Amino acid sequence: MLDPDCDPETLAIHGDGRGETTDVGPPIHLSSTYRADSAEAFEQIASATRPERFYSRYGNPTVARVERLVAGLEGCEAALLCASGMGAISTTVLSLVSAGDHVVAQRSHYMGTSRLLAELLPRFGVAHTLVDQEDTAAFAAAIRPETRLMVLETPSNPVLAVTDLAAVAALARSRGIVTVADNTFASPINQRPRALGVDLVVHSATKYLGGHSDLVAGIVCGDRARIDAIWSQAIVLGACSNGFEAFLLLRGLRTLPLRVQRQNETALSLARYLSTHPRVTRVHYPGLESHPGHDLATRQMRGFGGVLSFEHRDGAAGARSFVERLRLATNAVSLGGVETLVAHVGSMWEDGLDQERHAAMTPGLVRLAVGLEHPDDLRRDLASALG
Repeated sequence: MLDPDCDPETLAIHGDGRGETTDVGPPIHLSSTYRADSAEAFEQIASATRPERFYSRYGNPTVARVERLVAGLEGCEAALLCASGMGAISTTVLSLVSAGDHVVAQRSHYMGTSRLLAELLPRFGVAHTLVDQEDTAAFAAAIRPETRLMVLETPSNPVLAVTDLAAVAALARSRGIVTVADNTFASPINQRPRALGVDLVVHSATKYLGGHSDLVAGIVCGDRARIDAIWSQAIVLGACSNGFEAFLLLRGLRTLPLRVQRQNETALSLARYLSTHPRVTRVHYPGLESHPGHDLATRQMRGFGGVLSFEHRDGAAGARSFVERLRLATNAVSLGGVETLVAHVGSMWEDGLDQERHAAMTPGLVRLAVGLEHPDDLRRDLASALG
């Protein structure tokens, strides 16, 4: 049995467990259904929790390997792979709240999570309160007797604000409130929310975990009892993944520690460069000492991630011109792949954010998701585009 205290570089290669197969490379299980050898065996499998070989909405052997691997990387007992990051977040939240409940969440969240809170939950009688993620006291002040859940994301999208996970998790636990943290921007290489007291950890596996911009998936990790309960909702909602996506995800996960280390280093060097450029008024990256969450990020993270954002001096026009003049960085949404992606935030989210969140972002805000190109080449590309 693999030592759970192995370094992430070792866990990423061996943490999925080979089971009965002798294949070095994991086989792809594409069957939608599986044969039972007897009526009794069929009955046992059909009534089991999370069977790997029954019907692929319930489970799949290749999917199960991904779940074991990511659970190990996050220091959790179990995980559930879903069809997308929003599939993982939505299924998790819907499994934890009921009509009359209340949710406390950060003001700064991924747009899909914000819409889940603002548009979907109220239809089912679930209220929510948004707070400043950098103010732990604000979380405490927002708690009501009916509060059942706190939803966190750190660093947050797109201005890389940092939440004190240990402090908020301790507060929630003292009140019997479940915590869910989106760890997509950090990845389990840079941050493990479970070790800081968070109950459940979610990822858009499309991003760093996959790492090659060729799959869409999401995952939630935590203790086995909670993950089993979320699974019972996932099979109703149909949020399942499949064997081929899981195979691609396993392939990407093998190199996750190496990719993230390189992206950490490049992002920090580019953030430092941009912070000195005359056309840049501000850089948002927790690895910079000028970032308001730098000290906290240093305590709870092992690396600062591959995403940064910055504010162009010439506003929206300058940001759009910058994006169009880039030659290496690709103008596209998403992050965490081998290629560097860049987007003008106002253009990307113009119709998806409320006025409060719009006001918190300058018209010239640009998000840069660093890939694996040589940092000197990326720096030259940025310099040429900035002019």
